[in-house]
Amino acid sequence: MGDVVNLRKWRRAKSKEGEASQAAANRAAFGRTKSQKQRDEAEEAQRRALLDQAKLETGPPD
Repeated sequence: MGDVVNLRKWRRAKSKEGEASQAAANRAAFGRTKSQKQRDEAEEAQRRALLDQAKLETGPPD
């Protein structure tokens, strides 16, 4: 047989796990320095520019 589990304690533990994972995601997204954010923006701009250069030009449909 399984162990007897207090559902209130189980729910609290589950909730804390979810909050901990959300906190880790927030730290990764918002816990960066200004220089890190600028570097990421520059990399994104470079990636977008490279993608725009690779687009094929098509004329208006006739």
